Amino acid sequence: MTLQILELFGGIGSPRIALRNLGIDVKSIDYVEIDKKAVDSYNAMFASDMLHKTQSVVDWNLKPDILIHGSPCQDISIAGRKLGADEGSGTRSSLMWETLRIIEEFGEWKPKIVIWENVKGVLHKQMKQNFEKYLYEMCRLGYTNSVEILNATEFGLPQYRDRVFTISRLDGQRFNFDELERFEMRPISEFLVSGPSEWHLVNQPSMTKHILGHKDFDKNRKWKRNLHIIKDWCYTISTRQDRNPNSGIVEIAPNEYRYLTARECWLLQGYDEADYEAAAMVSSKTQLYRQAGNSIPVPIFESIFKALLESEIKHDNS
Repeated sequence: MTLQILELFGGIGSPRIALRNLGIDVKSIDYVEIDKKAVDSYNAMFASDMLHKTQSVVDWNLKPDILIHGSPCQDISIAGRKLGADEGSGTRSSLMWETLRIIEEFGEWKPKIVIWENVKGVLHKQMKQNFEKYLYEMCRLGYTNSVEILNATEFGLPQYRDRVFTISRLDGQRFNFDELERFEMRPISEFLVSGPSEWHLVNQPSMTKHILGHKDFDKNRKWKRNLHIIKDWCYTISTRQDRNPNSGIVEIAPNEYRYLTARECWLLQGYDEADYEAAAMVSSKTQLYRQAGNSIPVPIFESIFKALLESEIKHDNS
């Protein structure tokens, strides 16, 4: 059996990487992503497959077994609220409603499973009404929703990254997040693998003054997050490291620090060296940082897909 998936706002293909790692025969019947360089990286990692082109989710249609979407986090984050987060607003924040429209236009046939990942901001009091409307619309379309906050540290990655996962099933069953396989957090030394040639030193005064204990630290700016010196884990991998806040900095000598490299950011999202090297052939370092920051941790998808497939087998045999 070949599992057919549809990746909307697909980024660099975290769901497909997870299925590959599980040894699942998967066909990405299509992949929708508007960022050209992310598309280039995706194509480079899956070089044996058909080449995908940059495209929007708008006016698009196919029939997958599983639909995965993670509309841009600006759509629902507190910062993105300034863009307008209402249905039909015409901004990027309306893209999550496009997903609902696509599902509705499938007609009687619908994907068995829909997975949506987004920032914790969806649960904020200022954004919750939009999230609840999404859940209501999914129920109206016949789906049963399950929602949970998952952190990458629970799945082996030393990255403190909270994200909201919504899994909607057409068979009436709720998804039990307690059944997810979780892993002990791996040592961060396994991920800090870049050599000095890839290092970028933290030497801008605008950054060094935010290092805790630094002699130039401005005590009057304590309300701003200080730069986290990485010991056992890093903060959320972001689209840039040369700004505050970021994922953290690495001490390489007394009072000397460096940023995480693009390679390390990819590894901390669960991609392997081969994935990174393939993408690095077609994307710049700036683009690689952004692609990592916009991705979803691969091991979380591995656990979700494994639980879903086991549940499907049990359901088919009952």
